[in-house]
Amino acid sequence: MASTKEYRDYVLEQLSLVSGITCRPMMGEFLLYADGVLFGGIYDDRLLVKITSGNSSFGMSEALPYEGAKKMYLVDEVDDKERLKEIVGVTTKELGK
Repeated sequence: MASTKEYRDYVLEQLSLVSGITCRPMMGEFLLYADGVLFGGIYDDRLLVKITSGNSSFGMSEALPYEGAKKMYLVDEVDDKERLKEIVGVTTKELGK
C-alpha cells in the first residue's frame, strides 16, 4: 500500500517547527530530510524514523517500513509538533555526524 499525498501533507505540516524539511517521493512512499540529512520517511501512511541510540529514549516501537528493510521507529504521536521537533533533532544530530 502506498502512502497518500494527504497524509504526506499532514506530516509535513506537523514537522513545520523543524527547519530545512524536504520530502522526496520514492516508489509510492516519501523520504524525509532535515537540512539534507535523511532521517526517516512516510511508509503506508506511517511516520518512521531511523533508529539511533539517542532517539531510543523516546520509547517508540520498532516497525518495518517494507519487507526486507531495516527496522525503524514508528512515531505514534504525530499530532505533537514539539515532540516531533525533538525526535527529528536528536535523530539528525546523530545521523549527521
